Order: sequence, then structure tokens, then C-alpha cells
Amino acid sequence: MPSFDVVSEVDSHELRNAVDQANKEVANRFDFKGSDSKIELNGTDMKVSSDSKFRVEQVCSVLHQKLAKRGIDMSCLDAGDVDEAVKTAKQVIKIREGLDKEMAKKVVKLIKDSKLKVQAAIQGEQVRVTGKKRDDLQGVMAMLKKSFTEQPLQFNNFRD
Repeated sequence: MPSFDVVSEVDSHELRNAVDQANKEVANRFDFKGSDSKIELNGTDMKVSSDSKFRVEQVCSVLHQKLAKRGIDMSCLDAGDVDEAVKTAKQVIKIREGLDKEMAKKVVKLIKDSKLKVQAAIQGEQVRVTGKKRDDLQGVMAMLKKSFTEQPLQFNNFRD
């Protein structure tokens, strides 16, 4: 019986490369000379720091450009507020990975409302979709790509 998994993942290698490229560009740009602007990646958090709120926003702009070039969807990022101190400003950006319970329930509800002859089951941070026909599974994939824009979805383990 054909099946596939619906997941939400970020390619950590591409993310690391994008952060490294953004740090390199920030270090070389003339408008950032003399400022201590940088991006630190710690697991599922990124910390953008500089000496003013304006520069933090500019560093984030450079980061967004590099992430877009690397094919990482911006909807997986949760940017927090910019915290300003005397001579520093910091912003924490969280990276959302995996489908939490509410998102998984929304995916299952969309699949059941589509009236296609498939079954969906939540398995941890992913949703397993099974059906008798490959065409039904491909229809579910197309429907989810079109209607689910809150978080980027990927489809893994497609099996016949």
C-alpha cells in the first residue's frame, strides 16, 4: 500500500552555509565597519547582535537574502523582538522544525475534508498518509502544497 510522510524540516547544512555567508558579507560591508555585528547559530536558535536596532534589522535583511538563495523558506523562522541595551541590540530568531500537535491536526483535517480515499495518522512530529492509489497520494501532496502556507512542508518516504 503506497504511503508517504508529511514533515517540516530545515536543511541544517544549508542553514549553516547561509549564516556563514551572511556573517562574511556583514564583516566585509562598508556600512558595518567598526560595529560588532554578527549572527550566531545555536541548534534551533539564531542570535543576531549589533550595536543598534537599525543595524540588527540590516543584518537580518542580509540573512534573509542568503537564506532565500539557499532555498530555505522564511516561514520556518520566528523572529523575536529586538532587545536594546546601552550599546548593544540583540534579536533571537527561532527555527521551527517538526509538526506540533495543532499543525498535525490541521494537516489531518485538511486531508479528511478533501474526500480523497486516503488515511492520515499522526506519528510524533510527522503525519503518515496511506492510500490504495498513487494518484490519490499525489493529489494530497498537491492540495497540501497549495493550501498549507503557515509552515513549509516536505514529503518524505514515498513508497509504493
